[in-house]
Amino acid sequence: MNIGLYFGSFNPIHLGHLIIANHVVEETDLDEVWFIVTPQNPFKKNNTLLNESHRLQLVRLAIEGSRKLKANNIEFSLPRPSYTCDTLIHLQERYPGRVFSLIIGSDGYQNINKWKNANYILNNFQILLFTRPGFEEIKPISENTILISAPLLDISATQIRHKIKHRKSIRYLVPDIIMEEIINNGYYNNSLENPSE
Repeated sequence: MNIGLYFGSFNPIHLGHLIIANHVVEETDLDEVWFIVTPQNPFKKNNTLLNESHRLQLVRLAIEGSRKLKANNIEFSLPRPSYTCDTLIHLQERYPGRVFSLIIGSDGYQNINKWKNANYILNNFQILLFTRPGFEEIKPISENTILISAPLLDISATQIRHKIKHRKSIRYLVPDIIMEEIINNGYYNNSLENPSE
């Protein structure tokens, strides 16, 4: 079974994430895409991060009913911050019959050489690279990297959190069920950050 791994904070999950994941699973030979919810990304600040259990629940709600999209919390039990190479080793040990590929946006891919054990990842895993706005000129740096044609969506979780803090609507940026969950629980009302980051 071929599994695409979509790592992220998903803080919160939005339609951009869902459209990319669904596009990739429908247009490649992947059987499933797993959303790997990252408790703590070593490259991101932690001050605006919703509790990982809440973020995982939002992902589960967003993909409810999908046969090919799954939520995964493997990093919750691993040391923090979360490093992709460590997670990949654990996934291979836990699921020896599966073949894993990484789904990465061009914005994250530009920094892949800074990742822990980047050469191990680049040499041992297929990377499905999709373009993000502002990073359209990224060139694959390994033979295992495949540039996939995917919708170019300029939606960010940072913008969504900024809208919530300033009491603006996030309708059409997240699924309705996610909007309701965020509003009902008061998530992100006190986010402190610069929306341009």
